[in-house]
Amino acid sequence: MAKLDINTKYKMLSGYEIPVLGYGVYQTPAGVTEDVTLHAFKAGYRHVDSARAYRNEGPCAEAMKKSGLPRSSIFFTSKVPPQSMGYEGTKSAIKSTFAQTGLDYIDLYLIHAPYGGKKARNGSWRALVEAQQEGKIRSIGVSNYGVHHLDELEAYISELEAKHGKGKAGEISVGQWEIHPWLERRDIVEWCGKRGVVVEAYCPLVRATRFEEPILQPMVKKYGKTPAQVLIRWSLQKGHVPLPKSVTHSRIVENADVYDFELTEEEVKSLETGKYEPCTWDPTISRD
Repeated sequence: MAKLDINTKYKMLSGYEIPVLGYGVYQTPAGVTEDVTLHAFKAGYRHVDSARAYRNEGPCAEAMKKSGLPRSSIFFTSKVPPQSMGYEGTKSAIKSTFAQTGLDYIDLYLIHAPYGGKKARNGSWRALVEAQQEGKIRSIGVSNYGVHHLDELEAYISELEAKHGKGKAGEISVGQWEIHPWLERRDIVEWCGKRGVVVEAYCPLVRATRFEEPILQPMVKKYGKTPAQVLIRWSLQKGHVPLPKSVTHSRIVENADVYDFELTEEEVKSLETGKYEPCTWDPTISRD
């Protein structure tokens, strides 16, 4: 595989680039978000994954402004919360993001979860497409969609294109899911791979619940790395964009120190457990 480093980026279907390592701020209290995000920037991260539901978009934006880094070098993500699904709700969520961040544009806006029914999902997508066409949002995508939700959205995009013309219905640039060796989501990853959709992995560290797993120990020992670093490296080598989260300064740095070793093909395969063991919610299975 091509050599990865902290500055590696993938090109999305939107034409924009996304840094392959992100810093997640899920459940990070607003009072500490600015500090830890600034620390992440010092450690070399250039990608911050937030959401309306996290209630910390503002402090993330403050850190971006105080970092001294050019806005163009930082990739910022937010998401439509489940309670704002539908066309009007999503328009309102996007407006709130801009009000709270003061940013001129958002790099990536995702639908956080496929709740609310088909009409609401389609309405949310239409609102994201309009915001993208207005230049407010550069790339759009989804989070926690099952294959049946992805198929539904693909059909809706085709329907909109038939009505408004090719390229006028947006493109699924990114999909974000809980992904790690105990939840590989092979069906979803395959769906995205066939279409060039970038796959982001949240909870790549399985919330630190699997660090003692026997399958990790040979690599921890061989490379002199922590279980967290092995898990992030696995995610990177699977072609994903991992979003490790920590509020501990030393671990924020540690989680970015994953470019001086490479797992062998056999080692990557040895971590493919084939299990379905989520460590958090799983909206992909919802059928509303």
